Amino acid sequence: MAECCERKKHRDEKEYKDLINRLNRIEGQVRGIKSMVEKDAYCPDILNQVAAANAALNSFCKVLLSNHIKTCVKNDIIDGKDETLDELCSTVQKLMK
Repeated sequence: MAECCERKKHRDEKEYKDLINRLNRIEGQVRGIKSMVEKDAYCPDILNQVAAANAALNSFCKVLLSNHIKTCVKNDIIDGKDETLDELCSTVQKLMK
């Protein structure tokens, strides 16, 4: 698998497990949606499941962003890397589309 970017972040075990568990649940929701389509489920029932998956992804993003601010952004600011604030603003703008 190709790396998505050059920068990396070490996550403690608790953060890692929480993120992976959230992603596993989201993956299961998406598989469930696919199964519903394959079984010709009623459209509003599928849409309700899609809304739940979207909410789970938004929750994942909130947790990841919060962790990022509390660790990466904080440490970069302490180290004098003010460009991290521009990166954070850009990231938040993308999330809010």
